[in-house]
Amino acid sequence: MTEYVGTYHQGVPVDDELTVTREASPGRARPWGERRRPRKWVSGYRTRVLAADLVSAAVVAAVVALATPSQGSLGRILVLGVTPLVWVLALGLVQTYSEAHIGAGTAEYRAVGQAGLLVASTVGLLFFVTDVRVPRAVLVPLVPATVLASIVVHWALRRDLLARRERGACLHDTVVVGRADSVEALIREIVSAPEAGMRIVAACVSGLDDPAHREMTEIEGVPVFGPPESALAAVDAYGAEVVAVSSHPDLVGAPLRRLGWALAERQVDLVVAPGIVEVAGPRLSLRPAAGVSLLHVERPLDSGARVVAKRVADALMTAGILVVALPVMAVIALLVKLTSAGPVFYLQERVGTRGERFRMVKFRTMVVNADALVSSMAGGHDVNAVLFKQRDDPRITSVGKILRKYSLDELPQLFNVLAGQMSLVGPRPPLPREVDAYEPDAVQRLRVRPGMTGLWQISGRSDLSWEQSLRLDLWYVDNWSLVLDLQILVRTVKAVIRHTGAY
Repeated sequence: MTEYVGTYHQGVPVDDELTVTREASPGRARPWGERRRPRKWVSGYRTRVLAADLVSAAVVAAVVALATPSQGSLGRILVLGVTPLVWVLALGLVQTYSEAHIGAGTAEYRAVGQAGLLVASTVGLLFFVTDVRVPRAVLVPLVPATVLASIVVHWALRRDLLARRERGACLHDTVVVGRADSVEALIREIVSAPEAGMRIVAACVSGLDDPAHREMTEIEGVPVFGPPESALAAVDAYGAEVVAVSSHPDLVGAPLRRLGWALAERQVDLVVAPGIVEVAGPRLSLRPAAGVSLLHVERPLDSGARVVAKRVADALMTAGILVVALPVMAVIALLVKLTSAGPVFYLQERVGTRGERFRMVKFRTMVVNADALVSSMAGGHDVNAVLFKQRDDPRITSVGKILRKYSLDELPQLFNVLAGQMSLVGPRPPLPREVDAYEPDAVQRLRVRPGMTGLWQISGRSDLSWEQSLRLDLWYVDNWSLVLDLQILVRTVKAVIRHTGAY
């Protein structure tokens, strides 16, 4: 046993090398090669996924076998019996059932696709080197249909897993290590993203010798266990499965490497937050240079082919939506006209890309002199300092309340999208008075076209503070993609049905 000369925390000896003595954690560290038993929920989820893959593959095989009458009884039995087993074996070979892929979404679906390619290439090789032959009428639909069926069941089980995680179940106990400020930011990120599958049980932060932090007992509701040097002691004390290291100048190089070795001995995962959590994964790539691994951040795309593709997608989708929406808009226009004095449409000056101003079109949901009443109401309660919104706003008409509840008042903005002034997805279109109050960071929102919907729409809408709205919009501006836009559009439908934050 190695002896260490260092400090003590809660009776546990620790040192400056992020390690801990064996006596401090009896039975925790495991000999090399001995696997840590996964949590009960992990084993249960893995079993359900494996069973679902077997059943889905068997169903697909049965349908294909019955649809190919040329196959004899023996051939059908072989297809029904072999397909599920081969498919599950292929999924296992590409690590689909590993903890790294459990509930991982895109990575999980990609692994299923890789299993399909593995099966197809193996069958092709088998045909080449042997005399075994399977009719094309069986193989051509069998492999892609099996892949599709597996993706569907993995998606359904993942949705169930995410629902459980939102209720606080099926989470990995995690210790966060780093500076107090970076740990606080990382905790907020993890707590706001239950799909990450982490439950923060303790924090090990630096600066506890500082008089200002000496009495610190918790961060964001998470107990402070001690300094970063006590990370392994915290892992052993809480039985943590993950250690998340945030940006810290002392947690690089040899100390981080030693921590990784010690955690590997305990079969505990190590994750490192690069200090740029506001950057999406697709913009990050690891590029080795002269033996040093550098994290490269791609520039945000404000022009080029992707921007043109986004504009084309906006135009095509908007035209399709208008075909369905025009009759509904005609009925809404009639209701607005018959129930209150004033015009049907409300035109308001907004600020678009690069500060260009345009007139945004909405169905009128307020009394005619609503804008003139803003200044007299701005001092009231429940009002956002920059985004003027108020619950039970007396200026809203009876029909307007219904239109706002289901976001139907925003349908005329489709014409703004067709005109190229807005996008289907983007930051919220600001008022000139709001832009005048912007801090320098907020001006970055104007780099892309404002949207009819966006991250703010699906994350709480008017219930969000200005700081939360700004943070979401800036993240979108830096990390947008067509795939993300499609995801936001799908989630917008759910948000509208639930009318979350609509007032």
